[in-house]
Amino acid sequence: MANKRRGEIDLTLDGKTYPLCLTFGALAELEDKMGLANIGELAGRFSNGQVRSADLIRILGVALRGGGNDVSDRQAASMRCEGGAGALAVALVELLQLTFNPEPSPQKTP
Repeated sequence: MANKRRGEIDLTLDGKTYPLCLTFGALAELEDKMGLANIGELAGRFSNGQVRSADLIRILGVALRGGGNDVSDRQAASMRCEGGAGALAVALVELLQLTFNPEPSPQKTP
């Protein structure tokens, strides 16, 4: 089961549930594969609606690997998401939001 405090989500692909996580290594790989000058450009692409299908495949691939799965981008591209492409895009947006805007931890009372 995914641990949202660690930036993980679960996603069902081909009938199997996989943990996804954007680790620092996954983010660095994503910058390289997408030709981004910095990771902030990724958020810009999403907010401007300039995300391509190939971008979603790259994000899915690195997130699968960041979650501990031995899956190539090519394998990720052939996986079917429960709920279709729209559900995949929503899940990846949730993962990105969780990665960059984690829920605040509860305040300790003195």
